[in-house]
Amino acid sequence: MYDRILVPTDGGDRSLAAARRAFDLAERYGATVHALYVVETDTSLLTVSKGDVRGALRAVGEEAGREALAAVEEAGDAFDVGLVTTLREGVADEVIVEYVRREAVDLVVMGTHGREGVRRRLLGSVAERVVRGAGVPVMTVPADRGDDEPGGGTGD
Repeated sequence: MYDRILVPTDGGDRSLAAARRAFDLAERYGATVHALYVVETDTSLLTVSKGDVRGALRAVGEEAGREALAAVEEAGDAFDVGLVTTLREGVADEVIVEYVRREAVDLVVMGTHGREGVRRRLLGSVAERVVRGAGVPVMTVPADRGDDEPGGGTGD
């Protein structure tokens, strides 16, 4: 049913919960899990920063990505599944949708932050944009209330 399952990660608990769900599904269906971390390059700090500052911010993002992917690898140790890890730069939802198409991903499993109301309308949702653009099934693993901040979200 599934050959390639993508789990985008931001290094947070919700992403790890989604990764565990992806590993479980991959083990059931004999699929490979693809873990993807996107170093955001559309943030205002990266846009307005000059050379050295931009490079330092990018390096911090890449280090965070390596740590997030290592955490997914560690979560996958409990499962008998293949894992491919990838670090990319760009706008998260665009990179995720591009990866789905390029790697012929069958299913995306991703955490959501549980934003509601004005915050969601103002900030949008990476998961929502992936659902709209991926062209494959997207399983969202919802946020548990009371995790990291009031309303249960940690931010996109």
